[in-house]
Parts: sequence; structure tokens; C-alpha cells
Amino acid sequence: MDKKFENFLDLVIYQIYPRSFKDTNGDGIGDIKGVIEKLDYLVDLGVNAIWLCPCYKSPNHDNGYDIADYRDIMDEFGTMDDMKTLISEMHKRGMKLIMDLVPNHTSNEHKWFIESRKSKDNPYSDYYYWFDKPVNDWQSMFGGSAWEYDESRKQYYLHSYTVEQPDLNWDNPKVIKEMQDVVDFWVDMGVDGFRCDVIDQISKDFEKGNNFFGPNLHKYINALFDREKTSHLFTVGECWAGDIEEIKRHSLPERGELTTLFQFNHLDCGRANKFNRKDDSLKTVRDIMVNWQLLNQKNGLVHSLFTDNHDNSLFISRAGNDKELRYESATCIATMFYLLKGVPFIFQGQEFGISASEYDSIDCFNDIETINVYDYLINDKGSTKEEALRKINFGGRDNARRPMPWDSSEFGGFSTHKPWIKISSRKDEINLEKDLASEKSIFRFYKEMLKLKKDNVSLRRGDFAVISKDDDNFFAFTRIYGDEKFTVICNFEETSSISLDVIDGEPVLKNYSDRGAGESNFRPYEIAVYRS
Repeated sequence: MDKKFENFLDLVIYQIYPRSFKDTNGDGIGDIKGVIEKLDYLVDLGVNAIWLCPCYKSPNHDNGYDIADYRDIMDEFGTMDDMKTLISEMHKRGMKLIMDLVPNHTSNEHKWFIESRKSKDNPYSDYYYWFDKPVNDWQSMFGGSAWEYDESRKQYYLHSYTVEQPDLNWDNPKVIKEMQDVVDFWVDMGVDGFRCDVIDQISKDFEKGNNFFGPNLHKYINALFDREKTSHLFTVGECWAGDIEEIKRHSLPERGELTTLFQFNHLDCGRANKFNRKDDSLKTVRDIMVNWQLLNQKNGLVHSLFTDNHDNSLFISRAGNDKELRYESATCIATMFYLLKGVPFIFQGQEFGISASEYDSIDCFNDIETINVYDYLINDKGSTKEEALRKINFGGRDNARRPMPWDSSEFGGFSTHKPWIKISSRKDEINLEKDLASEKSIFRFYKEMLKLKKDNVSLRRGDFAVISKDDDNFFAFTRIYGDEKFTVICNFEETSSISLDVIDGEPVLKNYSDRGAGESNFRPYEIAVYRS
């Protein structure tokens, strides 16, 4: 692996959804000062980088992914001085800041679009896709046509998401230069990298009717990041690349594009589709992760390791047991992901086992996708309200975006004011304060696991090899670097124990406190890590 990319394997990245992380001014909305307040908490956990979801100026039609000004901060979140303080305080602690970059679209309140819609011959006219009539039948990701008629310009513009999010026209060299300047602005501020939102959509193929992976995609990504100012950055793409050759085109070091991609197919464990459950097993996840581990390792690529993010319902609630065995399954899932080879991404609250909420009114939801699905189920599919609520409680993005429950007080220690959206319905049961007071603390397990990873180069940079076979109902693998070797065993059987050969000696990490040396019996969701 390229030396620069190998250094990225030392990162442990914590994803923060700022609106829901910590409110310091009592308005019910999380803010930048709240992130600053919790930096020492994250350092104590073992985190050395933060991925910060969008905090730019935005009218919030899509929770900040509709950007009105890439060079300013949303009023609810604070000021640019707050951002400078955050970057400074993070760097003092040896932490890196990964900003969320949204290059595919802006808000319709962005200056570029306001000017573009005025006429066909102004300097911003071709910053977006304008046509006299829709040129295809593309649909918005949030439902309905992706084409919207604009009365002022008397043309249609393309919006792959909400009507308030017009797509940028990257075929215009001026747009490329604008986005390069945006990246450089934040790099000059001290930002250390970017998570690139739907990066695979910035090149369109109108001729073949493909809104993804257009003919100039790699040319545009290369223009954005293969430059003197940006070549040191850690960059991760939200990109639906399904085969290794496409992944190599994005993230081989010599191509000058991205450090890594998110690979998403393991997230379908436990769901037939986003809003419908299916019977499943973590064996599904194991097989997918083994495949990507071996392919990425063979090709010298960096693997992104994650189970949760702001766009998906909480993984433990569909792939594990978030009730009787919440501690055991949360720690098992953490072990079978974060001790693999790659860069760990931990989503806020995951470190103490935050799980799905259940609410009985659409008024408890905020996300535009969730609300649109609810309306579709009721009005188009004839579902009952109970059935529609069951589906959005299972799959809605709001479950991942609810305010962080730091304690069991009225507003979960998140704020002194009613939050912008209902806090987790299980906050009295699942919160950081209660977890830390428990004998079975998920936070303490995460802290111990991440320290073990930090202190041992083989768990960061060592080669991966799988021990378990396809038919095994457990996951066993090794990490080897020089003479140092770790063996990791994870039993994802929920209803029964398994018996298998283990290494002699005391495990250096375990999630059942009474596990001793040489024991061959593994209980539901039990893990053990051995050094040899």
C-alpha cells in the first residue's frame, strides 16, 4: 500500500450530525460550540478525526445538504469564528477535521442559481442544467420528476433531489473552478479532508440516460483533488461503485482522486429494502466484508469500515439484538468491523449502543424522504397509518438523526430546550450516563477496543486473513504485521452457543467478563481477541 495511504489506517473517525450532537445556547439545535465542548470526550473514546456533516449556510430543505453559501456557517450552528476555534482546538489535540463536501448540487437560494435563473445569457447561465423541456424521464431521489419548470427563465432545470437542490453543471469549466476554490478555501482554514456527497453524480450521461458515472466523472474528481493544495487530504466518496475495477479507478493512489469509498452492500443486512425488514444473519455481513477485505488488500486500497451513518436506520436494530442482548450484539458488531483492516467510522451514539426509536405520529418525524414515503404509503398505496408508521420507524433516516441522549433528563442532556426533533424514544433506557454506570458498558468496550488498536500496529496496518469457512456461524480472522499476530473470534449466533478451537492464553479483549483462558465455548454474540 502507498505510504501516504497506509498512514490513513491510523485514523479513527467519528461522524457528527451537528444539529443533533450538543446544543450550547438553549435553542434546541446542536451547534459548533457543542462539538468543541465534547472534544475531550471524543479523545477519551479514542477518536482522532471528526467527519462533520454539513454546517454551511442553508435553508435546510434537506437538513443542510442544500447549500446556499459554501463559505459561511449556518446561523443556528454558530459563526465562522466558531469554526476557526473548532479547527484550532482539534489540531491542539492531534485531531483531524473531515468536512462534508456537497459538489453535485446547491440550494436554489445560492447566489449561482439566483443569477442563473435570471436569463440564458448571464455569467452564471450554464452553472446548472437548463433545457426547454425534460430530456428524459429521470426521477428525483425523493420522489417525482427530477425536472422542474422555472417561470423566470422559462426552462426546466435538473434536480436529482428536492426541487430546492438544482444540480450543478460540471461540464462548465467555471463550475469546476468554483468547486476547486471552495475546497481551497477550507484547506486554507486548516481542514484535513472531505467526505464527498454523491460524488458519482457530478458527471451525467444524458445520451445514455444515466445520472451516475458519466463519461467525465474521473476527470472531474481528479481536477478537484489532484492538485498541490489538496494532495495530502483524506477523502472518502459516497459512491455506489459495485465492482473492484471501478473502485480502483476512484481510489488507486496514483490516480490522484479519492483515498477511499464507502461500500454499502453490507447495510442491507436485515432489510428487504430501506423500509421493510427481512430475516437475516450477521453471516451475510461477514461474507460481504471478507470479500471487500481481500479485494482491497490485494489491490492496495483503503477500506472504509462503518455500520451507521445519517442516511440509514440504526444497524444494531435490524442486524443485531437491540433489546435483551444489546450490549453483546453492539460489542460483537464493533469487533467484527473495527478490527478489520481499514479506517473506522463511528456514528454518534453508536459507542453506547443507541438503537431505533418508535413513534406513533408523523409529527415526530422531520426528514423529507421519510415524510414523502409516509405520504406515498397513505395516499398512493392505501396503507393504514399504523402500517406506514411501522415502515418509517424501521427505515426512516430520522432514527439516526435524533438528538444525542447524553443522560436521561427531559431533553437527554442535549439541550435545555425542546429539541428540533423528538429525541430517541428509548433515551431513559439508552444514554451515555446510564451506559457508563453499567457493569456492561458499551462505551468502555469501545474505548478498550480502540486503545488496543492504537497500541498495536498489526491491528491498524497488519494483513488480514480469514479463518472461518463459508458454512461457519461465526467470524474468525487474523491480523499480522511482522512477528505480531492477533486472532479475532466473533460468534454471531444469537440463540445458541458454539464450540471451536481457540488459542491458549488469556484473551486481550472480550465482551463476557467471565471468559477465561482456553475456553472453547462461545455464547451468543461473544467475542474474544488473542495475541500470539
